[in-house]
Amino acid sequence: MTDSFSSHMPTLKGKTLFITGGSRGIGQAIALRAARDGANVVIAAKTSEPHPSLPGTIHSVAQQIRDAGGQALPLAVDIRKEDEIAKAVEQAVSRFGGIDVLVNNASALYLANVAETPMKRFDLMFDINVRGTFATTQACLPHLARAVNPHVLVLSPPLKLKAQWFGDHCAYTTSKYAMSMCVLGMAEDFRNLGISVNALWPRTMIQTAASGVIGVPAEGCRSVDIMSDAAYVLMTRDSRSRTGRFYLDEEVLGEEGITDFERYAVVPGTPPAKDLFVE
Repeated sequence: MTDSFSSHMPTLKGKTLFITGGSRGIGQAIALRAARDGANVVIAAKTSEPHPSLPGTIHSVAQQIRDAGGQALPLAVDIRKEDEIAKAVEQAVSRFGGIDVLVNNASALYLANVAETPMKRFDLMFDINVRGTFATTQACLPHLARAVNPHVLVLSPPLKLKAQWFGDHCAYTTSKYAMSMCVLGMAEDFRNLGISVNALWPRTMIQTAASGVIGVPAEGCRSVDIMSDAAYVLMTRDSRSRTGRFYLDEEVLGEEGITDFERYAVVPGTPPAKDLFVE
């Protein structure tokens, strides 16, 4: 991870982040980046016990957050259930006094065409990606409205309605675009409250434990650090300066003068492979 842009920026010290699905991958990286500032991080995810093939639990990440200099609150939460979300938000506010940043990171992935998408997979993606994003934001809203510099960050793609992004995986694309539509609507809804709502998406494939399971090769991938660095920039900006935007990681870092993205390459010297929804 890089701190090259941190010296002239506000920090997340003392801020409270509520991160969904942060037991591994990009969510974990965002949590640890914030922890290095001394942030309070709530990890709201389902994985409380070790997964047979994927590393990381809410408890292991919580310990990493503490080791990095932050405070952690690991909470087992199924964001398909609004009562569990409400309880988690209540616990977070009771522990840390409020919520400054919400990161809607939790997401379900199933890449298949219409004929090969079981309805239980369709329902899972819409329950987690869309309903979970909406419900978690709704639950955090009263506390974000009282924060000094409140942000909602959604891990979803730019809205480009082109058939090429739908044909091979209609259900997944529709669910991710619905998350992006939440960004548009919530940004406008919360504008007068000073709550910034933006989307962040990687320009290239990102190497995570999950990407390895579905067979994404390391060549062409970047590390999760590029997304956590970009998220850090967005979360520390003035919340009233920009909202309703769809950012790629490279764009955010470029605005901070960072143009050497080779540092994030998993296999240095290999050309980066574009992620879905990126032209």
